Amino acid sequence: MVDSAPQELTSAQQELYNWLSGFISENRHSPSIRQMMAAMGLRSPAPVQSRLRHLQQKGWITWKEGQARTLQLLGEVPKSMAIPVLGSVAAGGLVETFHDVEEHLDLQPLLERRGLFALTVNGDSMEDAHIADGDVVLMEPVQELNLLKAGTIVSALVAGSGTTLKHFHLEGNQVRLEAANQRYSAITLPADQVTVQGKLVAVWRQV
Repeated sequence: MVDSAPQELTSAQQELYNWLSGFISENRHSPSIRQMMAAMGLRSPAPVQSRLRHLQQKGWITWKEGQARTLQLLGEVPKSMAIPVLGSVAAGGLVETFHDVEEHLDLQPLLERRGLFALTVNGDSMEDAHIADGDVVLMEPVQELNLLKAGTIVSALVAGSGTTLKHFHLEGNQVRLEAANQRYSAITLPADQVTVQGKLVAVWRQV
């Protein structure tokens, strides 16, 4: 993970980064090398791979060369984002209304997590974890599976089946993806068939 500010890009590198940003925003996953080649008008993967290496070295992406769909955007984050906390609100009986700002909820540490991305939840398999259909989950890229705590909620790309949001368990060479809803059975697969794209850091629900 790169801690310093991203370095300036060449025009070719900026062109690829801008295209990647639009593609990932629209499709919710990273493109293949062939798709990047087509978008950049290139006939060989070598120039694309070279640009990706430079984007990674300069702090704009994370990418595991040779592994499909592992690319995550980094880029820059807002300088400041804070919301005033005006007091407490009762979910039972009544409490005294708030008058003055007591503190601020600082969102900057959350937004400074490099590569943070959002996904819209489809379905009810995580409802017992208080994640409902239509919620937006904020995810942080995962670099090392072995560092994930058992039960961490992750977005996982399952080969041939798409992406799912589940509790993650690594058991030897097997991965178990467990729903937070008794109506859904756990998914157990060889670890090499599962790509963990990110771990949950926040849930956004618009009402």
